[in-house]
Amino acid sequence: MGNFAANEGLSIFVILVWLGINAFLFVHFYMAFLVDRFYYTRVILGHALSWARAPAACLNFNCMLILLPVCRNLLSFLRGSIQCCSRTAARQLDRNITFHKLVAYMIAFHTAVHIIAHLFNFERFMDAQLEANSSSLPHVLSLIGNKDNESFLNPIRSNETNPTIVMFTTVAGLTGVVITLALILIITSSMEVIRRSYFEVFWFTHHLFIVFFIGLWWVKPVIVVMHPSKTLELQMKKKGFKMEVGQYIFMQCPSISQLEWHPFTLTSAPEEDHFSVHIRIVGDWTQALYSACGGDKTGVQDAWELPKMAVDGPFGTASEDVFRYEVVMLVGAGIGVTPFASILKSVWYKHVQQNTNVFTKKIYFYWLCPETQAFEWFADLLQSLERQMTEKHMRDFLSYNIYLTRWKDAEAAHLRVQYEAENDPITGLKQKTLYGKPNWDNEFNTIATSHPGCKVGVFLCGPQALGKSLEKQCHSQSQGGTEFIFNKENF
Repeated sequence: MGNFAANEGLSIFVILVWLGINAFLFVHFYMAFLVDRFYYTRVILGHALSWARAPAACLNFNCMLILLPVCRNLLSFLRGSIQCCSRTAARQLDRNITFHKLVAYMIAFHTAVHIIAHLFNFERFMDAQLEANSSSLPHVLSLIGNKDNESFLNPIRSNETNPTIVMFTTVAGLTGVVITLALILIITSSMEVIRRSYFEVFWFTHHLFIVFFIGLWWVKPVIVVMHPSKTLELQMKKKGFKMEVGQYIFMQCPSISQLEWHPFTLTSAPEEDHFSVHIRIVGDWTQALYSACGGDKTGVQDAWELPKMAVDGPFGTASEDVFRYEVVMLVGAGIGVTPFASILKSVWYKHVQQNTNVFTKKIYFYWLCPETQAFEWFADLLQSLERQMTEKHMRDFLSYNIYLTRWKDAEAAHLRVQYEAENDPITGLKQKTLYGKPNWDNEFNTIATSHPGCKVGVFLCGPQALGKSLEKQCHSQSQGGTEFIFNKENF
């Protein structure tokens, strides 16, 4: 028994650790897709969503390992380095091919589970799109995205297609077929009888690993979403990218200009699996980016047609300090609302996840816009927050006021007829839109009265004139125990 432990103990330990990591990844990612965020996707797909994503995570882990046991130079270096410390550990390196095979078997297993789950997903997406009962929730969810520039939940957009066509005409489907075929050829040619009788077949088909890894890493890095009022949203995958609320990045599009770098505030929350910016189309560079991303086209562009983007950052701003205050005033003017999109999303995620470290207890949000079109892209987020906070009985947490600054009473008269309606006719929110500019004296007085003895963080992303006005209010209203601290975004 002692000899067995001395010779095999380390090997068994390594295998158990490897199996444990696979089990943890599978369970973790299976559970990760059972949260509220993916509720509507699960309405269509059921648990097949989790059954597809969990083995995908294990595949990424094992595909990272598969080449390490056959990297000869690496093994030689490790053997020479470990030999002086532990001969037992050095001997384990001689079992590299055995471990390579075990990892390959695990890849084959998770590939099979992943493919079967996606076959169910394709079928359920198709059934939801073709649902005869037009009032069923899966069918209603499948209709989302039929309007121009509206994102979709169901990738099958027509009832005149089938899963086979989708599989061979989409990037994800086509690359999946290619890497599956490559994997089948690699595994079958590795059988003992083929390897010994036809070594060249084994050798050359094993070089299909290049095709396999290219297909595996062929991801869609950028998503383009067009919003009303000519606002472009770019969503990019997080690959080692870490951010905090309110930060900004510099972006360059080499196909437009090799020299121009432009700053944009991040509108995504740190808790999301991507990072995003919203870009208002106002100049030559943004117009060129709009065209390059297909903003003037009706169809959706494929990943390889989108321009490459270079990103520098993220960089900190005053908004990073927002969660250090118990009471917060957020003031955004026009597109200057973008950093507060990140803050509001992050606050919501923290409360949903019951993060007890959230110090902020009350947020007052003010958004000043000259025209109604500017409301449209951000109103969707506010509507979602309003609905979710009502469901969670948190309506008192966020107070928001939206102002149309260039509208006069005469222009707004025809809308006042609908003022008694449940939702605002402009934004669709329960909170009514206000006309003209805020009376900052009244607003600061009300907040000071409601929160005596508190430090109130005032955060602005807007023009200098508004900044001077708010800074003056912070100085004059900081009395009676309430202190207003002014913070302004600067690029």
